[in-house]
Amino acid sequence: MRTLIAAALLAAMPFTAAAADGLSYTYVEAGWNKVEINDDWLGDPDGDGGYLRGSFAIADNVHLFGGYSVASKTYRYDGARVKYEVAQPEFGIGYHQAFTERLDFTADLAWLRLNAEAKISGTGDADLDGTYKDHVNGGRATVGLRGKPSSRTELWVKGGYIDGSDFEGSFAGYLGGQVGFNRTWGLVGEVEVIEDTTRYSLGVRASF
Repeated sequence: MRTLIAAALLAAMPFTAAAADGLSYTYVEAGWNKVEINDDWLGDPDGDGGYLRGSFAIADNVHLFGGYSVASKTYRYDGARVKYEVAQPEFGIGYHQAFTERLDFTADLAWLRLNAEAKISGTGDADLDGTYKDHVNGGRATVGLRGKPSSRTELWVKGGYIDGSDFEGSFAGYLGGQVGFNRTWGLVGEVEVIEDTTRYSLGVRASF
């Protein structure tokens, strides 16, 4: 009996180690992000701010995710002040299927909203000073790969399509990675490219 129990424990050890090194789909993260728009006519505008993102596994292969990011920049012209701000909430559902113990196929569907706001002050014109707002809604579908080259590192790449009733559809590409400090905490970074717009993010993630 003792021999049988010992054999069972030894057989379970590799599985336990693989599970500890596995990919987590339950996490929260926060950090800094920067948005750059490649547009010569607009002078290649950019802005930066913060973001908050999270994911929660609701089944072995399914998870919910959501996030909120904001980027802003302030311009001054002869005493006038113009602050532009772009905020993006999103919510979606994801599916993942293991190829190996260290590599997953991923697929995501998400709703997103782009809120734009401009605050103008100091012009001396009461009809011009004020806050101007607009927004668009859209959806995004992506597929990709997420894997762990080592127990302390993680990489992901995904591509897909983003479209909405208020804007033209476009390709969306994402490349990101994480370096783990321990089993819970890690440093994450990602680059998102949608047509002429590029978003860079750098933050800290807690995985559970």
